[in-house]
Amino acid sequence: MERSQRADHILDVAGELLVAWGYGRVTIDEIARRAKVGKGTVYLHWKTKDALLLAVMLKAQSHIHQRQLELMRADPLEILPSRMLRRHFLDFQGEPVLRAFYTDDADILGRLNDTAKKEFAELMAQGDRHLRRHLEVLREHGLVRDDTDVHHQQYALLATSNGFFTAEALLSDRAPDTLEVRADILARTIRSALEVSADAGPGSGGPDSGPGSDLGSGPGSDSGSRSRSGSRSRSDSRSGSGPDAASARMRVAAAAAAPEIIACYEHFNELCAQEMRRQIRD
Repeated sequence: MERSQRADHILDVAGELLVAWGYGRVTIDEIARRAKVGKGTVYLHWKTKDALLLAVMLKAQSHIHQRQLELMRADPLEILPSRMLRRHFLDFQGEPVLRAFYTDDADILGRLNDTAKKEFAELMAQGDRHLRRHLEVLREHGLVRDDTDVHHQQYALLATSNGFFTAEALLSDRAPDTLEVRADILARTIRSALEVSADAGPGSGGPDSGPGSDLGSGPGSDSGSRSRSGSRSRSDSRSGSGPDAASARMRVAAAAAAPEIIACYEHFNELCAQEMRRQIRD
């Protein structure tokens, strides 16, 4: 097994044990035993248990960012906050280590949570700066509202998404049945708070009435509404007005905004990789 493959395998085993046992019970000896490597081999990669488990968190974060980048490259509309947060919400459910970090789950992370916040302070600050720039670019292209301060929009985005993540534990007995439904509720909430409707021009500042319904598949799509307005929509499209033309304009705006936003997240992903390398023994 090559060095990088061996390190990935150790990280996977360490992550499973961290979630199953919690920070206090996980030992390098047990990680080595489960990974079928010597204890010394683990220490060839990481100086301490904390460094190893911090790398587990970074690897999970990197997976989410890689998936988001792939989606953005494939479809520029994935830069919209509602779509991005919907996907993040679904992805986080598959990354229990990150769920524990963002909900301050002391049973799993113990003191590692405080260590991570100190070790990742600059990385988290960079993430905030990238999110701010993301919103600024969307505003410049008329894809989100511009009638409020961008800092307030960023706070609303973070507070709403963190609330939905926390609700998975606090409101589990009162939540809608499926994860997909809860993700759709998050998307609609973000869309209503931040985005503009497909037929609103740049700088309109108006609240969103559901761009997902105008832009094909995705959260909040409304195929019934499209079919009911079929002939009128085709006629409006030919005349340069109506939902089809508005959707086309939004796609053009998203395509224009996407390269800078993608570059922001590529940079952030590289920062995560650098931090991960910093945790590895020289």
